[in-house]
Amino acid sequence: MVTCLADLMRPSVGFSAIRLLERAGCRVTVPEQQTCCGQPAYNSGEIDAAVPVAQAVIETFEPFDYVVIPSGSCAGMLSHHYPALFEGEWRERALALSAKTWELTRFLTEVALLPAPKRAALEAAVTYHDGCAGLREMGIQQQPRQLLQEQCGVQVQELTENQVCCGFGGTFCARMPEISGKMADDKLNHAVASGAKVLAGGDLGCLLHLAGRAKRRGLDLEIRHIAELLAGNPKGPGIGEGRQ
Repeated sequence: MVTCLADLMRPSVGFSAIRLLERAGCRVTVPEQQTCCGQPAYNSGEIDAAVPVAQAVIETFEPFDYVVIPSGSCAGMLSHHYPALFEGEWRERALALSAKTWELTRFLTEVALLPAPKRAALEAAVTYHDGCAGLREMGIQQQPRQLLQEQCGVQVQELTENQVCCGFGGTFCARMPEISGKMADDKLNHAVASGAKVLAGGDLGCLLHLAGRAKRRGLDLEIRHIAELLAGNPKGPGIGEGRQ
């Protein structure tokens, strides 16, 4: 599942995820009819709008053995929130989808293992932002650090307060921009203080939020999705860089 943000804002995340899964021996299909997972409506309390979107996603991905998502947030929606939307037959179908839904880095460390890399180690110092949904709903913490060590030769330079939200929070950043901006500044200050040149993460929403704030502040900090680093694609512009 590509996710809306990757499709619209950072397609390289989706292509990197596909390369990683194929490198791990998977046969990958990207259904063209896939849509948003429904999380924006769900988080806004618009349950009636989220239900038909969730049903469409369930129908789309039912034929596959695994559903792998380069986002802890969207993976958490399918895994934890879909079953709560339904009763009866649709609940059973939602539970079946939940059981085979995986966040990318967890899938690559627990199900389909990546072979040893055949490239030089990444030279840049890296710090890592743990997105809230991935950390708290999907149990994603050591998996990206393990992969960065094994695939990129990188020992993550940890952020102070690395389990604190970056301030994105879906619609929260639009509804409470002053608080959201302060939280982003705190996270970026910790990233700069770590001495890292690259801030990586597994949720594109968080990374877009931080990249926008970093650019406004003129910070010398490259921001990337972990899939891009693991796939060996760190030479193009980071998130928020490139053409004006």
